[in-house]
Amino acid sequence: MVDGILLILAALCAVYFVIIVIYGGIGTSFAFIWLFFAALCVFLVYGKWYYSRHMFDIPKWVPVSIVTTCVMGVSVMAMICTLVFLGVASEEEPGLDYVIVLGAKVKEHTVSNSLKKRLDKAIDYAQKNPETYLVLSGGKGADEPISEAQAMYKYLVYNGVRPEQLLLEDRSASTVENIAYSRLVIEGHRERLRLEREQQEKKRREPYLMVDDKPVEIGVLTSNFHVFRARMIARKWGFEHVYGISAQSDPVLFIHLCVRECASIIKDRLMGNM
Repeated sequence: MVDGILLILAALCAVYFVIIVIYGGIGTSFAFIWLFFAALCVFLVYGKWYYSRHMFDIPKWVPVSIVTTCVMGVSVMAMICTLVFLGVASEEEPGLDYVIVLGAKVKEHTVSNSLKKRLDKAIDYAQKNPETYLVLSGGKGADEPISEAQAMYKYLVYNGVRPEQLLLEDRSASTVENIAYSRLVIEGHRERLRLEREQQEKKRREPYLMVDDKPVEIGVLTSNFHVFRARMIARKWGFEHVYGISAQSDPVLFIHLCVRECASIIKDRLMGNM
């Protein structure tokens, strides 16, 4: 029974690897993990068969260690995937002060499908919340004709978003940098607004009372599988009131993207980024 399940899982992983490579291209990031999963399942079947014929020659701690490691690995992966799915299901918060729109790949003459989905979601949010500022975050990669922020700006303005509603951050090259540099943009923009407000108040003849600003509320708009990690990084960088806004991702690659995101969450957690 167990052997059959493991062999079926191995076949499914191998087939999915072929699908994502054909669909997403040979350079699909982290695609090899599915071959690793397939090989692991086959190894476990072979190991079980080998142990059943040499159990008196193999110390007990060997199979116990292998089974314990596999169970722990599956448990950790399941827990992290649950957190990722909670980010996918996050509800959209209206009326935020700023929404950081995270960049994605820019092609020579157009934006990538992933970035287009994020931008279409940003257009929808901007139309519903005209007082919210969108921080377009993304630098220029070595193989990109312009920065992701500039490409996003052109796409949004072309589709009717007001330029004065847009702020650009064009230096970042990772999610951590997206958040860190966007915070500087937001702080600079808030300071300019404060100075402008003070100048306007000084021109009035009647006395006035300045009140403290309310806590700034931030949204992070990104692909659905990426929302949880982006929010955690934003909190690490000092945003106390931060909400996730999820854009749809490619349905064929969704499972792969979630598994890849689990690895990124573990890496960022170990590096202290979240």
